[in-house]
Amino acid sequence: MTIFNGERLDRKVFQLDKERMSRGWYSDVYFRNISRILKKLSEEGYSYKGHDIGSIEVEMQIFPRRKPFCIVGGVDEALSILKTSAGYIDKDENFVNTSSELEVEACHDGEKARYSGDPHRVEPVLKIRGRYRDFSILETPILGSLTEASRIATNVYLVMKAARGKDILFFPARFAHYKLQALHGYAYSLGVNAYNNDFGANTQRFVSTDEQGAWWGGKGGGTISHSYIASFLGDTAESMIQFCRHMPLDVNRIALVDFDNDCIGTSLNVLKVMFNKYISLKKKGNHKAAERYKLFGVRPDTSSNLRDESVEPLGNKELDTGVNARLIYKLRRALDDAYKDWDLDPTDVRTAQNYCKNVKIIATGGFSPEKINKFERSQVPVDIYGVGSWLLSNSSADGTKNDFTGDVVRVKIDDEWKHLAKVGRSASDNPSLKKIDLSKI
Repeated sequence: MTIFNGERLDRKVFQLDKERMSRGWYSDVYFRNISRILKKLSEEGYSYKGHDIGSIEVEMQIFPRRKPFCIVGGVDEALSILKTSAGYIDKDENFVNTSSELEVEACHDGEKARYSGDPHRVEPVLKIRGRYRDFSILETPILGSLTEASRIATNVYLVMKAARGKDILFFPARFAHYKLQALHGYAYSLGVNAYNNDFGANTQRFVSTDEQGAWWGGKGGGTISHSYIASFLGDTAESMIQFCRHMPLDVNRIALVDFDNDCIGTSLNVLKVMFNKYISLKKKGNHKAAERYKLFGVRPDTSSNLRDESVEPLGNKELDTGVNARLIYKLRRALDDAYKDWDLDPTDVRTAQNYCKNVKIIATGGFSPEKINKFERSQVPVDIYGVGSWLLSNSSADGTKNDFTGDVVRVKIDDEWKHLAKVGRSASDNPSLKKIDLSKI
């Protein structure tokens, strides 16, 4: 359940492989071995210090280790894994579900879980009490679900902070396996909502594939591609005219403008061609048709090893190449002043001026929080940032390393819960934890 809307994801969206999940296919083998040993011990009537070890009941707490906090994601999937796959295989090789016998507490997707580095003082996002052999094999997939979703959500949140709440296009689909798109897109939505919740913002969510929006109702959007422009023999303006003519109105008209390594020249050409089409239809009274040719934005995506034609060389790669601040400043001025060089009827000047000033700049190409922060501190006139591979980052070097740990911290002895944890770990509490009825999952 997300903290933002109080709704839990339908278990069906996860498309869990119940048959193999319940048999440990996705689990580290040692967990599968542990489960089998405990089951055998129980069948043998084995006891240790007078206790039925094979049926030992434990309390496991699962917590993140990302400083200073992470935006939690993957809780609903973890609960669905418990619901469908907690249990055992009977003598006839049939799976017996025992999830109803577990006591579970969990926080919501989208909440913050803090970590100071002290393993004695952690904030669990999930607690499970029950017969250990019934859920031991589920630790691996549960930790993986929490880690992946929380890492992406937190990375998105950090990018949002760097961008001061400007819209972020979620562009990492090509950098990960396609089966992860739905999870990643959901995590992105958590990060955006967490930022909006903390800062009272209303930043929108933009994903590039339909699958990225599958869990929360989003639809993929984007711009044209370099390959599409190549299909028009390198004519970006003509490629945009045909895009506008055929695409529905709810698709933003965004021109990719670095095909010729001349972002300003290409932008001005596209701008003029599209405005001429726009004003011509307006004057004929075809206002709805004219809206098809309203340029939403331009997207410079200059490679990091290229210097755009409009940028004079200074001998500093950061200042010269890629989508740099100097290029964006020049592009904004060129867009705003473009109408001044057009042969316009006096009555069309104000319309042309507004048309030009309303064109947004969508900057893509190697953006990280560090680069975005530099742009924002310098008030570089970017309207929207497109961020790709950095959002998948998982590195200690840049503080994006995100992992979850599961620890047994209590065991049930003679109907009483006793503290028992490995040295260096302690049972901890989190006021955000709520009791979960798995029968309703």
